[in-house]
Amino acid sequence: MYEKEQPLWIHDQHINDRGVGVDLNLAEHAVEIDAVIKARLLEQAKELTGLENPKSTAQLKSWIEDTAGIEVESLNKKSIAGVRADADCDAVDRMLDIRAGLAKTSTEKYNAMLRTACPDGRIRGLTQFYGAARTGRWAGRLVQMQNLPQNKMPDRDLDTARQLVEAGDLETLEMLFDDISGTLSQLIRTAFVATPGNVLIDADFSAIEARVISWLAGQEWRLEVFRTHGKIYEASASQMFHVPIEKIKKGNPEYALRQRGKVAELALGYQGGVSAMRRMDTGHNLDDLSDDEVKGIVDRWRETNSMIRDLWNIVDSAAVTVITNGGAQTIRSETTDAVITLACELDVITGTRYMTILLPSGRKLYYPSPEIGVNRWGNPSVSYMGQNQTTKRWERVETYGGKLVENIVQAIARDCLAIAIENLEAQGLHVVFHIHDEVVIDTPAWADEDTMLETVTKIMTKPIPWAQALPLNADGWVDKFFKKD
Repeated sequence: MYEKEQPLWIHDQHINDRGVGVDLNLAEHAVEIDAVIKARLLEQAKELTGLENPKSTAQLKSWIEDTAGIEVESLNKKSIAGVRADADCDAVDRMLDIRAGLAKTSTEKYNAMLRTACPDGRIRGLTQFYGAARTGRWAGRLVQMQNLPQNKMPDRDLDTARQLVEAGDLETLEMLFDDISGTLSQLIRTAFVATPGNVLIDADFSAIEARVISWLAGQEWRLEVFRTHGKIYEASASQMFHVPIEKIKKGNPEYALRQRGKVAELALGYQGGVSAMRRMDTGHNLDDLSDDEVKGIVDRWRETNSMIRDLWNIVDSAAVTVITNGGAQTIRSETTDAVITLACELDVITGTRYMTILLPSGRKLYYPSPEIGVNRWGNPSVSYMGQNQTTKRWERVETYGGKLVENIVQAIARDCLAIAIENLEAQGLHVVFHIHDEVVIDTPAWADEDTMLETVTKIMTKPIPWAQALPLNADGWVDKFFKKD
């Protein structure tokens, strides 16, 4: 274990022991309100279908088949739209809407809070040190903070909804908000609160992975974007589609290109292709494009980001070389101070052979029992022993240049967060939890909100000792409760 991990682990223990406050009154009333809503929906379902248990998939499939005269193979998420279209029946649409409401899990997080809160109203142990074995990132535990629903309603509505739920006022809540389950879901974050008399300061690294991969590859036009305005989606679209960046703004037809640039940025940095673009297109910006047209966007992105594309191949080739021949392969950016080294090492105690990747921080990533095989295209393929993320079994896992680059980038981003936490703690700004690249501090207010936030973001973005050329930025908010700004 890298020697600097020990003091970081100590910080982690303090953070987990410190815990974060939770509004138990809000959580309790949210659970009660959800139970009322679910009971109503269940009664409506029984009245509509006449079924004893309309939550039963088998019973519901039979009812739909009898009601609409169609055959129903499945009622999973992918099939629902097709069932609605085939049935073309108001009663079936209504029942499927009710079923969706019954399936919502908006209170599971609240129940987890109520189960895990200590007698003093704080939840402890929310993060696990080195929970992600490959990269060393923290993992969420207990309430699983890393997949909290986002709150998208305006702050004024969020405050109103929060007060009504705290009061248990379902009647007024239903007058003001259409989707009660959705509203409860958006309030989950706000159940985490500052210590009475304190505030929460939230600071989040901006586009940290996009910045790290640009620095690692030495992709200069991207680094210049991050040194200046930081609008990587607009800049990416401008580069790919040869449109002046000033035209890519709301109200202009060119703004649609920003959305495609955003999808490309989210999907393609780690050697993704058409299928990755489709998965990331949650806003349906690519629905009117054929796969060939999406492939054209992929090709444009790779051409525009040739240094990143080359990095995938360089890392893949280095991995094959060290596994085959032993020794080490050092990869240096020609324009930045980024350096990584791949090597093969033997654990003399266990006899296990590892491929290792030495990060700029001095920490290493480990890939046990590496081997070289042949992929379906007839090219050398890297594999190692690890946990299959789907089956959770320990088995041989295949990897490739883009995936290794993803591991490296996420590990470097983790090391940047670690330094930020150490710097914040050294200034008496105590972190109560963190999610991905975001920290939350619980502190007495010592100045106005803008000044406090500026203090924290300046500490967050201090130059990294081993990555002086990495342009960091952070932003956030100050409030009495947690939220997604």
